[in-house]
Amino acid sequence: MCAVLHRLETKWEKEAKHHTQMNVKKHICLLDKAQSFELFNGLYVQAPHLLLLAEAYDALDPNGNITIKWDIISWTPDGYVAVVTMFNFQQYRHIAPPGWTLGWTWAKKEVIWSMMGGQATEQGDCSRYKTSPPHCCKKKPSIVDLLPGTPYNQQIANCCKGGVINSWAQEPNNYASSFQLSVGAAGTTNKTVKPPKNFTLLAPGPGYTCGPAVVGKPSKFVTADGRRVTQAMMTWNVTCTYSQFLAQKTPTCCVSLSAFYNDTIVPCPTCTCGCQNNATHPGSCVNPNSPYLASVVNGPGKNSLAPLVQCTRHMCPIRVHWHVKLNYKDYWRVKVTITNFNYRMNYSQWNLVAQHPNFNNLTQIFSFNYKPLTPYSSINDTGMLWGVKFYNDFLNQAGPIGNVQSELLFKKDKSTFTFEKGWAFPRRVYFNGDNCVMPPPDAYPHLPNASSHVNFSIFTLLMTSLAFLFLFE
Repeated sequence: MCAVLHRLETKWEKEAKHHTQMNVKKHICLLDKAQSFELFNGLYVQAPHLLLLAEAYDALDPNGNITIKWDIISWTPDGYVAVVTMFNFQQYRHIAPPGWTLGWTWAKKEVIWSMMGGQATEQGDCSRYKTSPPHCCKKKPSIVDLLPGTPYNQQIANCCKGGVINSWAQEPNNYASSFQLSVGAAGTTNKTVKPPKNFTLLAPGPGYTCGPAVVGKPSKFVTADGRRVTQAMMTWNVTCTYSQFLAQKTPTCCVSLSAFYNDTIVPCPTCTCGCQNNATHPGSCVNPNSPYLASVVNGPGKNSLAPLVQCTRHMCPIRVHWHVKLNYKDYWRVKVTITNFNYRMNYSQWNLVAQHPNFNNLTQIFSFNYKPLTPYSSINDTGMLWGVKFYNDFLNQAGPIGNVQSELLFKKDKSTFTFEKGWAFPRRVYFNGDNCVMPPPDAYPHLPNASSHVNFSIFTLLMTSLAFLFLFE
């Protein structure tokens, strides 16, 4: 059943009317039978949940999600000790600084006695405890990761990275984050304990929608020496999916195009991410030649997540430029440049995803790492690019060095290769998991003889018609 649905996902892209139905089936396929019945009913009864799941669907990463495992590892006189682990199963979307914030609502009147590897941002009202107050008494706690350099007696495995979690494809050995908490005023057996509800995940801003906690197969843990395996008393699984629409109402990046065979540089569409409007919204952008640039960048909002961008026509924090550079007998070459126009953000461990039919014949890539993404195993038309560690994996803020670039060498496929009708340009581009706005197809650089060929054809047809008229008079 799952295999059939997996093959049909390309049809979903073509037929919007099947969007919701197929996305629901895809999610049901990922769960075991016990979970799928509960999810299926939840989706049919609660329409908003269904819409959120449909909105979160990503055609280039159909199975991508963040899975939270809540493992109860021991019982205490008034509750339990649990290890909570977030696994980032998204191929190219990572959690950047300042990192994740995980929240939930307790089912009863639980409190957090102590934590390792993480901390609650607020203690809350613990006045009912006369001695040794708990770490957190809030009904809706918010948890953050500890920073690197935390003392060892406060750490557990996979903690203390400042909330940063890498993507599954980019760094498969570093895609998880964990913390441990001791919960009081809770159930003390599998039958009396209740899972938290209403999970929320900020990574670091909005964008993720989390489902309910579902009982799963108990997790198993291997000791450091590898000679013993222990098992959780109980495990709850929570799945969180991403929606760019929920993350931000406006785009965050755009694409510009050029080619060696045309002098025209096709810019990002005007007002892609916003419009210059310093009259009504002063400070919406900064001119790079402004004498006040340094004071504005280091002003009161320097720690804000809101971008402060350079004044451009497109007003996007990130621009990706795709330049068709050279044409050889059996190969062709593309230059890709990523420019940062954001004065408030350095992008560490950035990544770029591009979709183009010739990625199945990518021969060489210079100064970037590359991995093919094949969500539909029979089609290899999507590539993920990211920087080389300690060389260009850090994209500086806007300025003279706020860019990275590379070149890609493709082998021509005689049956499909052409420079006509914009074939040489990408179908989609993502930066750090967000879809970038492309120029309209009719604006793509065209071959220099295209317009003259059309004019010649019309002229020839006109002269031929006139000749026939004269002949038959």
